[in-house]
Amino acid sequence: MPTTPPARSPADTVTEGPDIVVAALSARALAAAARRAGRRPASIDLFADLDTRQLAEPCLRLPTEGLRLEFGALREALARAELQGVPLVYGAGFEDDPALLARLAEDRPLMGNRPEVVARVKDPFRFAATLDRLGISHPPVAPAWDGSPGDHLRKRIGGSGGAHITPATDGKAKPGWYIQRRIAGHALSVLFLANGDRAVIVGLSRQWTAPTAASPYRYGGAAGPWRCPERWTRTLPAMIGRIAAAFELVGLNSADFLVTGSDFHLLEINPRPGATLDVFDRSPMPPLLGLHLDACAGCLPDRLPTLSRCRAAAVCYVDAATRIETGRHWPTWTADRPAAPTIIGGGEPVCTVFGDGPSATAARRHAERRQRELAALNAMEMQ
Repeated sequence: MPTTPPARSPADTVTEGPDIVVAALSARALAAAARRAGRRPASIDLFADLDTRQLAEPCLRLPTEGLRLEFGALREALARAELQGVPLVYGAGFEDDPALLARLAEDRPLMGNRPEVVARVKDPFRFAATLDRLGISHPPVAPAWDGSPGDHLRKRIGGSGGAHITPATDGKAKPGWYIQRRIAGHALSVLFLANGDRAVIVGLSRQWTAPTAASPYRYGGAAGPWRCPERWTRTLPAMIGRIAAAFELVGLNSADFLVTGSDFHLLEINPRPGATLDVFDRSPMPPLLGLHLDACAGCLPDRLPTLSRCRAAAVCYVDAATRIETGRHWPTWTADRPAAPTIIGGGEPVCTVFGDGPSATAARRHAERRQRELAALNAMEMQ
């Protein structure tokens, strides 16, 4: 039987210690999902945004260089008396260092994929070999560039957010990087639950970039649910099921594809809950973090409800260094609101903006209108 407790409102007062720790580069979405699932989260991330502080107690901000999670800082945060032995749910930021996950799992339950599973999924060459064995199309990968300009991309192993991806131009990839053939198509992400043997699709989302000259593939946002064409209703779930079984995936994961016509090309698996929690974790969908915990214990739902309206979650970046003053107005349709006073560096994310609509395209357009509205509000407040 599922073990998810009754859902609680984020406004409920936390009167007991945390029963789960969520950790990621940014943990706000995980903390919100935990509260919706009736849990009492503590959070550890690099930002400790205003809304994360309202959702989690304690809400701990890690010191960092280069927006990376460091073991020493994580160990110190987890050593707090109220967090000792508390189960850990991890999000983005751990894929490039599965050994870090293994060390964190030494003194607490790890609610997600095992470190060795993460290592297999995020090794681009082992991953490609497995997809070849399964007969799943994917862009070829190599340790060195050997093509024409524009044909290949350079990627950091275990990287997230897309800012690390650049065109490959010459030579070998340096340690920790690899080369992947560039394939044209539109980006599609599949959020799914797995129990190590089977998988159930939560929803499909269309994704887009927020490109800059230095980071042409920087993540821009996602909108969903995207309606699956009839011709994919059998092939896509079967493909996801084969992937989940081959890698022994558990909990919430996402598969990122490029779609060209009727052809899928699998780019990567993100072996943890990700950005599309903001898109799919809402009524009438059951609390997704509860489903994640149940799936980690082997329990999958037979089916999930269909969301009638679509939602978009778009990342707002600033072009130049921007100071956020105390008292800054944040509309209700924003999230990841930075605690003030602070300075957001040029090219860095400042917040997330939500939009809604009858289709994924309409929801994205709504979010983009709100991005422009927020930029205008910020400009007025800075005058």
